[in-house]
Amino acid sequence: MDKTVGIKDAKVRTVIGALTGTVSIISLISGSLPVVLLPLLGLISIIMLVTAYTGLCPAYSLIGFSTSS
Repeated sequence: MDKTVGIKDAKVRTVIGALTGTVSIISLISGSLPVVLLPLLGLISIIMLVTAYTGLCPAYSLIGFSTSS
């Protein structure tokens, strides 16, 4: 399978994943966000980090898009 996530895209995904994960954990501790949102933020974080690490984005593959050169 060809990689669909380029270097710049992977860096953006890593930052988004790290931020959403951090917000999720901080909100879990402080109770600043509704509990319903915390798993969603955690899932977004995991998806962003995994797609950045593997270089594969299933959504990009489905539509035939790629940011890797």
